Amino acid sequence: MSGVLVYLPSDSRRDSVRRELAPGETLRFGRGASGRLVDLHLDNPTIPRLAGEILAVDDHWRLSNFSNDRTFVVENPEGAGEYLRIPPRRASCPVPFEFSRVVLTTQGPTASFQVYAPQHLYLESSDLELPEADGSSTVSAFSLDQDAIYFLVLVTLCEPRLRDESSTAIPTSRQVVERLSALPDRNPTLRAVNFHIDYLAEQKLRVKQPFEEERLDGKRAAVVDTALRFGLVREEHLSLLPGRRPPRPSDA
Repeated sequence: MSGVLVYLPSDSRRDSVRRELAPGETLRFGRGASGRLVDLHLDNPTIPRLAGEILAVDDHWRLSNFSNDRTFVVENPEGAGEYLRIPPRRASCPVPFEFSRVVLTTQGPTASFQVYAPQHLYLESSDLELPEADGSSTVSAFSLDQDAIYFLVLVTLCEPRLRDESSTAIPTSRQVVERLSALPDRNPTLRAVNFHIDYLAEQKLRVKQPFEEERLDGKRAAVVDTALRFGLVREEHLSLLPGRRPPRPSDA
């Protein structure tokens, strides 16, 4: 796809709106007025007449916030809760997501629209295979073995955030044990899970924050934040976990 696609879903009051922007073209959005026309009309009395502007660039897009007192949020619906804040009067902020949701604060339900950017370009691995100047190899910043039990523990800790971008809950060690209990020969004990969390924090991910020995919740949160921030655990890794059991009739 070349250019940028802006999409406003339909609701009970309007049909869906679709706007395609070629590189260099702009789209202004807001509530609009007779003397202040906008390309994307957002019908909500708490949205500014001229709220902001999208600029299409060759391989991404930029967002300007014309408001004096409100912040926009750009969410990555395909990421693990990734988002950007666009503060008031911020001009031409580059947005790195291929698929984004722009959210504007309003009274009542939030107003939002979607933006689809051109597919990102990636170098071929062969283009990056340069000889080391001194003959030594580059050391990996995070060396994780995806066949190891500690990686299963890490994926289990990250699972709620990967499945639901709005979730902030992190499984307890006991919940990790229960989640992995269906895996043959890979179901660690509670003591083993706590050991793996310590190993991840101190050796593999090198989390720097000090933690009290009797409290693991802060350490689990730091491990999850590091793994998701650097893309060490992604949605495809969820296939390593056992299938989720359907809810029992009494739980429905």
